[in-house]
Amino acid sequence: MKKFWLVGASCILVFTVILSCTSKPDPEQQRAQGEAARNLGEAYLRQQNYTAALREFLKAEKMIPDDYFLQNDLGLAYYYKGEPDKAIFHFKKALEFKEDYAPARNNLGNAYMLKQEWDNAIEQYKIVISDLLYATPQFPYSNIGFAYYHKKEYRLSEKYFKESLKIAPDFANALYGLSRTYIASGRVPEAVQKLEYAVSKAPEQAQLLFELAEAYVLMRDYRKAYGAYIQVVQINPDTPLAEQALKKAQRIKPLL
Repeated sequence: MKKFWLVGASCILVFTVILSCTSKPDPEQQRAQGEAARNLGEAYLRQQNYTAALREFLKAEKMIPDDYFLQNDLGLAYYYKGEPDKAIFHFKKALEFKEDYAPARNNLGNAYMLKQEWDNAIEQYKIVISDLLYATPQFPYSNIGFAYYHKKEYRLSEKYFKESLKIAPDFANALYGLSRTYIASGRVPEAVQKLEYAVSKAPEQAQLLFELAEAYVLMRDYRKAYGAYIQVVQINPDTPLAEQALKKAQRIKPLL
């Protein structure tokens, strides 16, 4: 009888151990761990360490798969790693969990832009600008402008870039886009005017200076063009853009 009791006690002990091993983790603790991994991933994202960010986000997804912030973060990591299809999947998941989460919708538009799916991008951006609570509508307005620019619908492109500039008159991205639209429409002097203003507001942006130099060349103002190309080299040395600017400067030097 004693032996039977010992066997029974052993079975109870084993059963208790099995239960303790298979018991579910505390949901609050799991969420806290998931959020900690997400926060670490976001820190990596800000540092542009996209591989490390993705690793943390995937770890977090195992614990908080329904977190719309995390799904948006996953989309961003894939977007910056050049995986637009995966990015689109996660931005859409974020919107499934919270349909009115405008940052995810704007990012979804950006992913469509990366795939050159202009109409899909425009559809998402227009939903964003219809949200009166969205804090920075100049971005989706400008993005719509670029989408129409790529569709060669320059009248609409101009319209949306101007809407962006109504909100943020110094927004370099919209000024650049509007100038590109003017150049494509044969309105080079207007493009030069916008680019000169943009450069005055953001003189450290080498790409703007390069575009201004290109516009000066179209105007046959080679002296100003040469000066702008050299500024690009000075501001952003040892880069492909600087190398390209130097070659163009040398090409037009005899015309000064």
